[in-house]
Amino acid sequence: MRRWNGWGEDNLDYPLDAKALAFLAERIGVGSPGHEISLHEVLGKVRESSWTESGFDTSAETRLRHARGQSYRDWLALKYGRIGPVADAVALPANHAEVETVLRDAASRGARVVPWGGGTSVVGHLDVIEAGQPVLNLSLERMNALLDFDPISQLARFGAGTPGPRVEAQLRDRGYLLGHFPQSYEYSTVGGWVVTRSSGQQSLRYGRIENLFAGGRLVTPRGSLSVGGIPASSAGPDLRELVLGSEGRLGILSEAVVRVRKLPEREDFHAVFFPTWDLGVEAMRHLVQSDLPLSMLRLSNETETETQLTLAGHEKAIAWLKRYLKLRGSGARPVMMVFGLTGLNREVLRSRREALTLCKLSRGVHAGRMIGQGWAKNRFKGPYLRNGLWKFGYGADTVETCINWPQATGLMRAIEQTAVDAFAADNERIHAFTHLSHVYRQGCSIYSTFVFRSAGDHDADFARWQRLKARVSEIIVAHGGTISHQHGVGTDHAPYLEAEKGALGMDLLRACARELDPAGMMNPGKLFA
Repeated sequence: MRRWNGWGEDNLDYPLDAKALAFLAERIGVGSPGHEISLHEVLGKVRESSWTESGFDTSAETRLRHARGQSYRDWLALKYGRIGPVADAVALPANHAEVETVLRDAASRGARVVPWGGGTSVVGHLDVIEAGQPVLNLSLERMNALLDFDPISQLARFGAGTPGPRVEAQLRDRGYLLGHFPQSYEYSTVGGWVVTRSSGQQSLRYGRIENLFAGGRLVTPRGSLSVGGIPASSAGPDLRELVLGSEGRLGILSEAVVRVRKLPEREDFHAVFFPTWDLGVEAMRHLVQSDLPLSMLRLSNETETETQLTLAGHEKAIAWLKRYLKLRGSGARPVMMVFGLTGLNREVLRSRREALTLCKLSRGVHAGRMIGQGWAKNRFKGPYLRNGLWKFGYGADTVETCINWPQATGLMRAIEQTAVDAFAADNERIHAFTHLSHVYRQGCSIYSTFVFRSAGDHDADFARWQRLKARVSEIIVAHGGTISHQHGVGTDHAPYLEAEKGALGMDLLRACARELDPAGMMNPGKLFA
């Protein structure tokens, strides 16, 4: 069964070993065992439901399991038992028509509706905002099947609640794939990807979700809206863009039509090390601007590279690698790039040669496929480490943004320094490290991770996190970065959206919401107040 207060299945664990604990103790201090309240205790704190209509699940446990996502705020609430408001009932429609019925029932009760897909939001999309009205969680987890497949047009229609592994399994049976692999892939859903403008780890080949989303059906309080469905059109604004990134404010995406392609013949992942960050960024920019058919590029900074090599295991192999890098002039504080090659056999082999030739121009040292293939094998295990960290008294959170190439290094350094300064206010240290996870001809996304000691008290932990989140968000905005490249806005990023969209842009978003949802019943508080 899936964990109620952490990531993943409760029978799966990736615990921290003695080496990892020693590494953290050296950098930020020894943690104390994390506080964790039991499920039984938390269920006793869930308020009684006021929902009386039949056909909805009002049990305390079901409502609790749909009340929170995976943000650090959510983790603190669940670990310390400060659960806060939960919905009065959970609806579990099985198809588009049942979603329409649920919204009509909710409207007749004057209820507010919070959509739930895979429960993986890290920015507060699932928060229940108290307003003296009944609240309904509308879960799409039963809408998890391939509904239609057209191999001629290479289009597939899915129920919006279909999680990543089920998407790919149903396509693989037909010799196809979608290719959208966010780190939350195991649980996040195709509908959630669309309404939060998600990006998969191999977006360089397959594109972000806006490139893959061909159309769908949105159920709004005023009726159902169909968008997209043809390859291209110049007939006015593209209404798909209303759905993309809408985060449940305009309605419920019940079905999504996505562009698929045939399974590739071959896929390889390689690691290359560079003696400095600047040389690594130079190589990364040259690779993406050369239009080589790579499927992914990821560049870890000095601290992330050190962290990954220290905690990788395979001590003899890593020791040999470090000696080899030192001999090749990349031994002091190297940075590591992982790149992916996907496609026909001949394309992969040709692109490998061309990519490595470009890397050599920036003094890159090819380390073969072992590290790259290891990254690909374990790339969805990262979130499980949060469970292990908490047990030993450590917390972890991330921020991400996107910016043009000239500003990338300055913003990356500023994010990490801002995090260090935020925790220094409490005389605490923080382990901050960063990678560039998605690249474009014009710029890149920046993804920073922070590990820090827990205070052992909800209010103290929350205050530290709130200060960290605010200061880092402010520095992103000050440097001209987007407040979110792939996690969406939710409640955590809502205060910073106007800096990006402008006052007139925010008025336009609110006007769209008023038109489709006059009573303001859909996922209030997300995107904007």
